[in-house]
Amino acid sequence: MTTFRLAPPVPGARIIGLGSSQPEHVVTNDDLAQRVETNDQWIRDRVGIAERRIAQEVSLVDMAAEAGSRALKDSGLTTADVDTVIVATCTMTAPIPNAAAQTAERIGIAAPAAFDLNAACAGFCYGLGTAADLVRAGSARTVLVIGAEKLSDWLDWDDRSTCIIFADAAGAAVVTGAQDPDEIGVGPVSWGSAGDMAHAIRILEESTNKLHQEGQTVFRWATTRIAPVALDAIAKAGLTPADVDVLVPHQANLRIVEAMAKKLRKEGAREDMRVADDIVYSGNTSSASIPLALDHMRAAGRIRSGEIALLVGFGAGLSYAGQVVRVP
Repeated sequence: MTTFRLAPPVPGARIIGLGSSQPEHVVTNDDLAQRVETNDQWIRDRVGIAERRIAQEVSLVDMAAEAGSRALKDSGLTTADVDTVIVATCTMTAPIPNAAAQTAERIGIAAPAAFDLNAACAGFCYGLGTAADLVRAGSARTVLVIGAEKLSDWLDWDDRSTCIIFADAAGAAVVTGAQDPDEIGVGPVSWGSAGDMAHAIRILEESTNKLHQEGQTVFRWATTRIAPVALDAIAKAGLTPADVDVLVPHQANLRIVEAMAKKLRKEGAREDMRVADDIVYSGNTSSASIPLALDHMRAAGRIRSGEIALLVGFGAGLSYAGQVVRVP
């Protein structure tokens, strides 16, 4: 009987570097009020956003490469150390060629496995879970995971329900193996989908090729269905809500973020648990929002190396995923 030889597994995975990228052009609520019927207070009250960044002469791959390069520099590794690149995105204007291979070439990573992953706003958590499993199984040594979105390409700028929310950015993490159990820094992923809700966030291909969102439907779904996913991710990592130092959910809407934090505190999370609020000045950047918020919080000194962060992504599909990680 023929026996296959398998790559040796490792006990776990960890994040060793973070990076992010945003375009320079800032669009304020007052700017949008000049085009659609809205105002600064109305937007702040409903979604918590004050401003967002919109790419003008910058492509999705440009942002992905910049974020990936910064994460790689932060990790202390070189391009020769990376053997796999995953780009989580739902906003490439054409499905071929993929963003990952172009991003890897732009960074200077030679001949890596490279693929895109589309789980919309849950994309980074899906990519991180996939990367951690590839590393643990021995299929990859070091994975660069990037969430990158140029949502401005898909917006109807006369649609008040979407143009006030979405923005452009990229965020990245370097994932590698953890030989020592005490070094393991990425917990098991808790993920799933609700395909019966696919209509809630979709591209209207038939008429406009623009993003459509049923805001109230998504709000109700997220505020009732996502907290249990977060609690499941904590339990799968063998932790309790009290162990979480910082909550970093997808920055969909500040009211959703606040509702999730409130529910977790009712389940035992500490009152001093910090909560990411990057949406205020970055907008909703879909799969980029979680790594972007992590990078911003670390740069601002709001999180420290070694702390426990709970990541939870959710969005179109409807898809959702989350995991507990140790901050690099």
